[in-house]
Amino acid sequence: MTELGIGIGWRPEIAEAVEGLSGVDWVEVVAENICAGHLPDSLTRLRERGVTVVPHGVSLGLGGADRPDPARLAALGEKAVALGAPLVTEHIAFVRAGGPLTATPQLEAGHLLPVPRTWDALDVLCENVRIAQDALPVPLALENIAALISWPGEEMSEGRFLAELVERTGVRLLVDVANLHTNHVNRGEDPARALSELPVEAIAYVHVAGGVERDGVWHDTHAHPVPRAVLDVLADLASRVAPPGVLLERDDDFPPGEELGDELRAIRATLTGASRVARPEGAGHGVRAPRGAVAAAQPLLIGAGARVSGGPMPVVAPAAPVATAPAPRAGARQRVAVAQAALLSALVAGTPVPEGFDSRRLGVQSRALAAKRAGVVAKVAPELPEILGKAFRPAFLAYARSRPMTGGYRRDALDFAEHLLVAGRPEDPAARQELTEWWQDRSGNRPPGRATRLVRAARHALVRR
Repeated sequence: MTELGIGIGWRPEIAEAVEGLSGVDWVEVVAENICAGHLPDSLTRLRERGVTVVPHGVSLGLGGADRPDPARLAALGEKAVALGAPLVTEHIAFVRAGGPLTATPQLEAGHLLPVPRTWDALDVLCENVRIAQDALPVPLALENIAALISWPGEEMSEGRFLAELVERTGVRLLVDVANLHTNHVNRGEDPARALSELPVEAIAYVHVAGGVERDGVWHDTHAHPVPRAVLDVLADLASRVAPPGVLLERDDDFPPGEELGDELRAIRATLTGASRVARPEGAGHGVRAPRGAVAAAQPLLIGAGARVSGGPMPVVAPAAPVATAPAPRAGARQRVAVAQAALLSALVAGTPVPEGFDSRRLGVQSRALAAKRAGVVAKVAPELPEILGKAFRPAFLAYARSRPMTGGYRRDALDFAEHLLVAGRPEDPAARQELTEWWQDRSGNRPPGRATRLVRAARHALVRR
């Protein structure tokens, strides 16, 4: 297993601070936020200094009912090669549902949603993971996610679900201890039990992040300092195994670099303290190989002589033989598809709550999805908040209640602007003209559907004024 050390999530907003932090051995970058052929200068400088960069995907949806999209897999692989990464990571989650399997429109969640811990869902997930493993040029590790809601009729605990996944596929794990804490508060799941059940020897690295509790619900915001409770879960994990890498995540409300440095030091101190208690010096369990080396007992394998941009590819192999797993049982994909489509439709399209779900929790999750959607649209299209001012957020949330995502966030931004223009908004003529020009500049050539014709009519009417 490649030793990574202590790292931090690289984000454009803190790129300069990350470069200036001492003791950062590696960074992780959201894969969808970079282009393989145009890496940010900051990442290039970090790589030149010998800092490992790992791409972290958020859009594959390997826990969804559909097989992985070959184009998304290819893009993720290209980024891994461009970065010279020793592995790539994704999530055990679904992010879209509907489509041909259910004969319903495909909907996008815009966020990570939990997979039901059932044998059907496990069958589908395992086949999707094997497809991804075959397509990617480097090993894959998968992250446990945080959740506000629980599926009714689950057949396994989180730890057992992860253990079964690893046994069937040989995939590595990215264990997020903040997500274990989130699921403890929101779903009553014991982090210690999960850690005792999952195969800790399969851990590729660990995530640590902050959040906040509101009205008895823990929100995994990645915008708050790491709380003591999350560090306690990290200490428990580190008392069981020496994780090859630990990474601090921060996605919003970025503090000064000094505070990020303090959090990294707290993580390092937690690991050191747990190691001294659980693994006295000289003990054989959990002894680390030198940083950058590959532990012989747990080799990570791709193929001898393989190379990537920036240097030789680490030679890696499964930690243990992986049994050949059967394809999903008959009808499993369709059953998972129907269940996930019903849940996502209730969350983003206002359809009835599926039987067995907590309607109050679904309401919290629905509002959280809409809020995240508004926040991301504001980032990918910053001109919209500038044009609309304080009206942007309430207008977008009202739009989101009746308009589910059917594409990515950039498409969502265009559809939101189109929606406003069709409704004759904003009321200020100058702002409406500015929004019209913004939409026209970015919409490109599209078949002139009814909504588009209405927008064009509105634009022509504005021009005549």
